[in-house]
Amino acid sequence: MIFVSRVVATTDVVEACTGVKIAVIVGGFPRKEGMERKDVMSKNVAIYKSQASALEKHAAANCKVLVVANPANTNALILKEFAPSIPEKNISCLTRLDHNRALGQISERLNLPVSDVKNVIIWGNHSSTQYPDVNHATVKTPAGEKPVHELVANDEWLHGEFIATVQQRGAAIIKARKLSSALSAASSACDHIRDWVLGTPEGTWVSMGIYSDGSYNVPAGLIYSFPVTCCNGKWTIVQDMLAAF
Repeated sequence: MIFVSRVVATTDVVEACTGVKIAVIVGGFPRKEGMERKDVMSKNVAIYKSQASALEKHAAANCKVLVVANPANTNALILKEFAPSIPEKNISCLTRLDHNRALGQISERLNLPVSDVKNVIIWGNHSSTQYPDVNHATVKTPAGEKPVHELVANDEWLHGEFIATVQQRGAAIIKARKLSSALSAASSACDHIRDWVLGTPEGTWVSMGIYSDGSYNVPAGLIYSFPVTCCNGKWTIVQDMLAAF
């Protein structure tokens, strides 16, 4: 069991980054109502160049980085460019929030605990262009695991309202509270780091925005959300998820 021994609140970049092994980067210009992620991109370039430079100089050699602030995929790529000594496999962005939202939509539709649903996939960006995929998702039932498609039995909902709801959930939250999601993003960041460091359960994958290696014909070098399994602090892209479709 691990306990927090102390918390240091600081504005000193050297103190904040020296020897850090896991960095969760939440700082960035906040997205507001009516703004798309691309609208905050130019403002965040300078912020992420500065944060990347600090990690490059002061972080531990094998530091793991999770970028949360939007546009998360782009910010992660900026950070990678300005922190070249951090291994590319150690830089990720948060699409677990979208992954968890997709799980939540399915559990609500079926009136089942969200813990009974697994293996949705978020492809692409943490943005309205993402594609939430339930083609391989399953639900735990007394008779064993069943495909989500079979239990929902409504392709119109799965290919329409479900996808749109997950894609637009961030905008809906901003409209409701005039600010982007906070608690759900924090919870998803914890999920992301926990599974990355401690590993994913057997037979389960999660969604992570990571440096593409060319899988699924996604150009190498892009930060893109894939289904991954994690073991011993490393992620592996789950292959052949599109073979049957």
